[in-house]
Amino acid sequence: MAQTHPLILRLIASSIPVANHAGKIIRDIMKKGELNIVDKGIEDFQTEADRQAQLCIVKSLSQQFPGISIIGEEGDDHDADSSSEITTVTEDSVLSKQCPPELVDVTEEQITVWVDPLDGTSEYTQGLLEHVTVLIGIAVDEKAVAGIIHQPYYGYKEKGTIGRTIWGLVGLGAFGHNPGQLPTDRRILTTTRSHSSPLVQEAIKSLNPDEVLRVGGAGNKVLLLLDSKAHAYVFASKGCKRWDTCAPEAILNAAGGWLTDVHGNLYSYNKDTPHLNTGGVLATAKKEEHSIYLNLLPDSVKSQLK
Repeated sequence: MAQTHPLILRLIASSIPVANHAGKIIRDIMKKGELNIVDKGIEDFQTEADRQAQLCIVKSLSQQFPGISIIGEEGDDHDADSSSEITTVTEDSVLSKQCPPELVDVTEEQITVWVDPLDGTSEYTQGLLEHVTVLIGIAVDEKAVAGIIHQPYYGYKEKGTIGRTIWGLVGLGAFGHNPGQLPTDRRILTTTRSHSSPLVQEAIKSLNPDEVLRVGGAGNKVLLLLDSKAHAYVFASKGCKRWDTCAPEAILNAAGGWLTDVHGNLYSYNKDTPHLNTGGVLATAKKEEHSIYLNLLPDSVKSQLK
């Protein structure tokens, strides 16, 4: 890969094929039917697909960009399987893009990559395959600036190519999604499918929705915003982590949306930041509408989330 291209574009160009290959690993393991499920806690599962997809992503990117920091959901045991698959293919179409001026001189030491190798593991184990995504989020210093979301099972019920990849870079735009026209006469929210609580329900009720789409995976929920199928995503819980939101936040912001905690604060994504998103999640398809939803959330909800 030509070193004349800015690092951030080279990293994205490498991450897209890596995410696609991780998606193939996920599909192959499901076909074999040997998921080897490990229960990490309440409604928190890990499968062989989680482990092997993360090994592929971490080892592929660290080999090409040894100076970056990589934090994955499945821990730091990156060398546990020396036979894990590695890909060094690049998506050259990314390199033809114009890098935003403020990101041209970014160094490897400034970059933290947040990896969720299989977002929606619970749904994966239940056969709800359309909920599954692979997330690779790229932060510069504290800010989420780029992301890749791969849907390994997109279109799997139809004949033709299976899977799709959406990526974005703040200051450049988002690519690969299917934006349309959101209805103006009704409010559609998306929220958790399997991690509800009285607080989550109170937050949803306060936003007075006409329809609520309960789906798995943070990546999948943000894709509903990107594809103009929902106006907002609200999750009044401490349940998700930085690797759940880094890639979705970057792509959504690049597309003109906005993602924060329930107080309107952006999350920090540097390598030393805590992993838990203790302030919950509030995201909107349109940045200019974010304050509307933020103001509707009652203090009784906000006060329970740091």
